[in-house]
Amino acid sequence: MYDEIKITDLEVFANHGVFPEENTLGQKFVFTIKLYTDTRLAGRTDEIEDSINYGDVASFVTEYTKTHTVKLLETAAEELAEAMLLRYDMAKGVSVEIKKPWAPIGLPLREASVKIERFWHNAYIAIGSNMGDKKAYLDFGVKSIVEIEGCRVNKVSEYIKTEPYGGVEQADFLNGALQVDTLLSPKELLSELQRIELEAHRERKVHWGPRTLDLDIIMYDDYIVEEENLTIPHIEMHKRDFVLVPLAQIAPHLRHPALNKTVMQLLEELKG
Repeated sequence: MYDEIKITDLEVFANHGVFPEENTLGQKFVFTIKLYTDTRLAGRTDEIEDSINYGDVASFVTEYTKTHTVKLLETAAEELAEAMLLRYDMAKGVSVEIKKPWAPIGLPLREASVKIERFWHNAYIAIGSNMGDKKAYLDFGVKSIVEIEGCRVNKVSEYIKTEPYGGVEQADFLNGALQVDTLLSPKELLSELQRIELEAHRERKVHWGPRTLDLDIIMYDDYIVEEENLTIPHIEMHKRDFVLVPLAQIAPHLRHPALNKTVMQLLEELKG
């Protein structure tokens, strides 16, 4: 789906390793980097500003590797991948391979290595409140998501007033929806949303009951996840106008991966 900009066998002398002598003496690491992007515009304009400067990438990888000492290649690869995706706006994903030619294993081998791929993901989050200053709680939720490392909030719907769902007598809700680019996995994102709910003094005493702040992952790319504490797409999103109405404002053509219908089609069916 993407074009690639590739740097092969970049050598960096740095101080990573489990053993103290590795951190003290240092050793050679060899990097192969791929950045997944769209090079069409640069190919037509012939301007470096319309692409990712691989010279800058090589310098960044070198400097980052020298100044961020860790024990494991896995950690070095993970942190570097995230740092590059946060630095280069045109990068939709990266592949990072780190080779360790002088790995202190005590056996004849050419090298040890770790290779990972990481991408930006497209998530939609439903947000709601029916206690206290509802708008203030929703604004707090949006602001807190913006502040999550590895999350970019691109679209926020209008807040709409809706009746409570689930049969529990309570005040009306204020609801909205967000579109977020994220480097977090679904479970990591869920954990962050639950942390924000707790910071808003959310209490889970009554099922479908009142809450200061409710944050739900509605969709995440085209993933279908069915786990004990996480279901994606949200299991009843197609039955809830308080989810579909704000979601239709920011993503009317978003397609449900299991039902194979757009948000607008689901909303029209719900209205009947």
